[in-house]
Amino acid sequence: MNIIERIDKILKANINALLDKAEDPAKMIDETLRELYEDLAEVKESTAAVMADEQAALREKQNCELAVAEADNAARNALASGHEDDARKILEKKQQLMANCEVLNQRYEIAKANSEKMRAAHDKLVNDIQDLNSRKEFIKAKIKTAEAQEKINSMTAGSTVDTSASIEAFERWEAKADKMLDMAMAKAELNEDAGVDTPEDLVKKYSKGSSAEIDAEIAKMKEEMGL
Repeated sequence: MNIIERIDKILKANINALLDKAEDPAKMIDETLRELYEDLAEVKESTAAVMADEQAALREKQNCELAVAEADNAARNALASGHEDDARKILEKKQQLMANCEVLNQRYEIAKANSEKMRAAHDKLVNDIQDLNSRKEFIKAKIKTAEAQEKINSMTAGSTVDTSASIEAFERWEAKADKMLDMAMAKAELNEDAGVDTPEDLVKKYSKGSSAEIDAEIAKMKEEMGL
């Protein structure tokens, strides 16, 4: 189970538990907010961890790219000083580094996608909590009105008092509360790209340098350097 699925399960469990205690709607609203704030703390921690993974993957990718550039420069220096065998060895190392860079780049792209999804889930939960909190007093006022009208209904049972307005108000509140509770769930799924090579496949693909490719690169470097 990934992090976003776990968050979604936590939120659903909280809301289902609160709905079981719906005989006190006003208390349910306060408890909903309290538990959502607790969930937000956990979501924030998980989001920060995923964002840190993205930064670590980016640094490894950049360091590998720097190593490739350094190997290329070293090979050119070796050729310039007449050490072609050394240049060949350096270029073999460069090819290995380039294979590693492919793996690290794939890891970074996955980490970046995970980070974006977690940040979106975090931001949605924050917005939903703010929305529910800002409308809390209005909802509570409607609840009190409905409760007061229900008391009058029970006291005037059988009379000609028209209670349709209060029942309609209560139904509107119930529909609105259901909608806000649904909006409080942060849903997202991490989709894996089935068409991307695995890191192991990329390492096998690039781990062995091609002698013909190295010869071609040696010739190209010599031509560029006038050797």
